[in-house]
Amino acid sequence: MKAYICEKYGSTDQLHLQDAEMPSPKADEILVKVHATSLNSWDWDKLRGHIFTRIESPGRPQDRILGGDVSGVVAEVGSEVTQFAVGDHVFGDLSQSGWGAFAEYATGKAAFFAKMPPALSFEEAATLPQAGLLALQSIRDEGNVQPCMHVLVNGGGGGAGMFCIQLAKHFGATVHAVDKAEKLDAMRAFGADHVYDFRETDFTKLEQKFDVVVDAVANRGPNACFRALKSHGKYVVMGGTSFSLLRLFLASRRKRDDGKKISILMWQVNPEDMTILAEMVCAKQIKCFIEHIYPFEQLRGAMAAQSKQAAQGKHVVHIEPERDGSIPYPQSK
Repeated sequence: MKAYICEKYGSTDQLHLQDAEMPSPKADEILVKVHATSLNSWDWDKLRGHIFTRIESPGRPQDRILGGDVSGVVAEVGSEVTQFAVGDHVFGDLSQSGWGAFAEYATGKAAFFAKMPPALSFEEAATLPQAGLLALQSIRDEGNVQPCMHVLVNGGGGGAGMFCIQLAKHFGATVHAVDKAEKLDAMRAFGADHVYDFRETDFTKLEQKFDVVVDAVANRGPNACFRALKSHGKYVVMGGTSFSLLRLFLASRRKRDDGKKISILMWQVNPEDMTILAEMVCAKQIKCFIEHIYPFEQLRGAMAAQSKQAAQGKHVVHIEPERDGSIPYPQSK
């Protein structure tokens, strides 16, 4: 099979498309013929060598084939797998199975996959596992968003942010969203009621205070986070730098008289939640906003674009070509 092999930490120049050995599923795994993968900041962190990645594997990437989000067709099942059969259309997350989505075939634990509804495309399915789960578990579980709440999403223009905005609206909240100026129109398209350019507006100093803040960037100190909340409000952190996450984690351990809380999301790869998201997409309750679909041969360019954090929604790589050889890219938002 063809795969992008990464032998060194660094830029996209370290991704080399070459022949690789076909993986074989373990007893609890499935082998998937990959049709699509979507890119996340996690992929870029592993390529460049995030501090935790380098601690885990100092000299070279532990996982030579990157890529977490995957959708495709089951090509083989392990001896203990009963929920899937060859030919099933599936989507899932490989981050706890050794990664490997940047290839024509990938193996992953069956427990981290779900079947695709017939109306869901491979490209849509590939956007859901990481970004969708982060958003759903932040909004529904950690935030417990209810009708009439005011919810702010910091980093609302990216992949997880677009789902956060839509899910908060689905649960009846008034949604405020923060990102770069060039993403304001995109956040309105996602459904945000109020949008802010982070260069012009410090959301922690707004007169409006929030019942829930979901933060994909986490570039504020604890005092600023608390300042943005109403009494008994919750600040949900789903991304950020190592230093900022440590500061916020320590702050989350302290109990306050005003009931304000900081919560660090401990997200879980949950097939039931992936199915919920897929069904919501099919029912047109939420939408997968895909800024661009790249052919497999342009994956390095897709990763370069991901590194700039400029995506308005998701970037998707189409790995299995259409039967007529055409690939529908770029796709409109």
